[in-house]
Amino acid sequence: MKSSELKKLIKESVKEAIQEELKEILLEAVKTPKVTTIASPPLQPVVEQQVPQQPVMSAEEKRAAYSNILGDMSGQFTTAQVQPKFNPQGGDSINGSLPPGEVDMSQISGLMSKR
Repeated sequence: MKSSELKKLIKESVKEAIQEELKEILLEAVKTPKVTTIASPPLQPVVEQQVPQQPVMSAEEKRAAYSNILGDMSGQFTTAQVQPKFNPQGGDSINGSLPPGEVDMSQISGLMSKR
């Protein structure tokens, strides 16, 4: 017997053996009864939640509370310390030219850091 004939015989026998095993596995899978489970939602105990009541404050009491929170800081911070924002007026949107004006370097660096 030549080696090529022996090789063909081995291939065919291995192929047949694998097909038989797969056939048995599939038949087993079909014959086994399928178990269906119905999941019921878990029962949750009913808990009554009590809403904590917030103390009712009048407008004057609220104002006094906020002023206590700010304390001495409210005198230090005013709109005088805020730099005016660049607000361009009358730009040409068709040609893309901007109106004359100056842009603060902090605004430019703020734009660059967002990238």
